[in-house]
Order: sequence, then structure tokens, then C-alpha cells
Amino acid sequence: MEILEKIVFKHLGSKINGLILGPSKGEDAAVIRVGKKLFALSCDPISGAVKNIGWFAINICCNDVAVMGVQPKWFLGCLMLPKNTTQETIRKICSQMDKAAKKIGVGIIGGHCEITPNLNYPLVVGFCMGEIKNGKITPTSNVKVKDKIVLTKTVGIEGTAILAFDKENVLRKKFGLKFVREAQTYLKKISIVQEALEASKINGIHAMHDPTEGGLLGGLWEMAEASNKGFKIYEEKIPVAYHTKEICKFFRINPLKLISSGCLLLSVQPTIVEKLLKKFRQKRIQATIIGEILENKNVKLVVGKNGKIKSLKKPSQNELWVALKR
Repeated sequence: MEILEKIVFKHLGSKINGLILGPSKGEDAAVIRVGKKLFALSCDPISGAVKNIGWFAINICCNDVAVMGVQPKWFLGCLMLPKNTTQETIRKICSQMDKAAKKIGVGIIGGHCEITPNLNYPLVVGFCMGEIKNGKITPTSNVKVKDKIVLTKTVGIEGTAILAFDKENVLRKKFGLKFVREAQTYLKKISIVQEALEASKINGIHAMHDPTEGGLLGGLWEMAEASNKGFKIYEEKIPVAYHTKEICKFFRINPLKLISSGCLLLSVQPTIVEKLLKKFRQKRIQATIIGEILENKNVKLVVGKNGKIKSLKKPSQNELWVALKR
């Protein structure tokens, strides 16, 4: 955040008309006006995954548009590939992107593909865009004091899937083939488009956020900093799936700091939180109240399973990188 404010946000090119939401702390997407229409736009690189990089590229980028309450519609991808990349590798990446895009209802409308010197693994950068139909958005900065913090699904979904594929041989020796295959199915849970669009239909959803870098704690920190608010969460209420828990124990990493695309953070007006949970239950979407928003921006607390209250520090890195190096 410090680098963004000191350097990045001071070098933003020409001032343009129609910019509604530009580069800001914690925001997942930009919002622009073109004529009478509004659009949400996002851009994301995929650098941690190897075997399913095309699938992740579409889903992660689309998630950042969906948290604005917007259906993703258009996608452009930039594929940077190491020397000696085979046609089969390119085919796999493009096939993954095609499959993911069709599932969400997104068109791949252009992009770029190149062989990049000194690159060890494929890198895909995605750009996604969707039209805002009703003029309503749910930016990260719109968190309100006393809001309930709701989390869909479980933490660490993306990290679990990446490690289950890219560390398959190591994990098979420890847990067996059945465990690894089950963990690999977390790949199918990466999209939060459905729950974000369902939630956006309800008045009182103040903000939504896709917790990626730094996992759940990183996502909460971004919401708090974007809105100048604090928060308190309850460790015993945070859902951690069995495979995530076991993989994190094996690699000695914290599941609350593991990259977590696939779960959605929502800041919800207390009076409508039960309505939201009921709607999620009807759609068979797991959702849990894990905490609340506080007024003091300097207060970020976790209540441990033993009842002790601790102040949280900002995650210094994504635990995925720790695990990939081990």
C-alpha cells in the first residue's frame, strides 16, 4: 500500500473524462463512463500457478469485475511464454481459458501471445470488462461501521488447488492419491461470480472483495484500509476445509494467509444479513458471518478459539510462495 501511494498513484498519465473509480487502495476494479453507459474493468496477472494457468487467468480476472456486482462479459489475455514452449502447452492454456470463459459467459475478444526471454514459467495477464446495468456498484471502500463481515465457501481455495496440482508428487507421498485428487477439485470452486451477482441483487450489501494476495487476512486488511475502518473477526467461525487444513499443516503455512480466490468477502448491513444468508442457502452457497466492522481504523482484531483477543499485523507475503519453495 505504501508503494502504491508514494509511487504508483502519482504516475497515472493524462486526466480523462468519465473516470468514476480509478486506482485506489484495495479496489478490485476500475469504473468508467462511456456515453450514458458505465463499465467495470479489471486487470490481473497469474504467476503462481503453472498447470492450470489459463483457467485461473479467466476466473481471477472475472472475479474482480463480479465483486462490483457486474456480470463479466469481455476478456483480453496476454500470454508470455518461455523459450521452447511447445504447441501442446499453448493449446492447453488456450483450452483452459476457453472452457472457463464459456462457463462464466465471457467472450475472449483479443490479446497478445509471445515468447519472452529469461522466463522460466508461463505468465498470463488478463483484462476483463462488464457493463454496469443499474448504476449500482459495491466498491471495497464502501464498508460501513457495524456491518457484518460475511464469507462465502472456505478460505484458501485457490491456494489449495494450486498446491494440489503443482506439488502433486510431494502430496501424494504424504496423503495418497485419493486425497490429492479431492484437493484438485477445489479448482472448480475458484469463481465467485455467482455469489457476487446474487448478493448484488439485495439492498444493504455495502462492499464486496475478492481476497487474493495475503489470503483472508490480506483481503480484510485491504477492505479496512480502503474504507478507513477497523474490524474484528472470530477464528472459530472462519471455515477452513479439511484438505486446506491438512495441506497447510504439511507446508507449515497459515490458511488464513493463503491466496483465497473462490471465497467472497462481503460487508453487510446488519438488518439484512439473515436475508442474504437465506438467499445463499437457497442457491446452495455456503456462507458464514465471521466478524464485524469497527469504527477505529487502527483496530484490527482476531478473537482466538481460546477466547483471547489479539491485534493483527498486515500479512507480509502470500503463504503460497512459502509452500511452493518447500
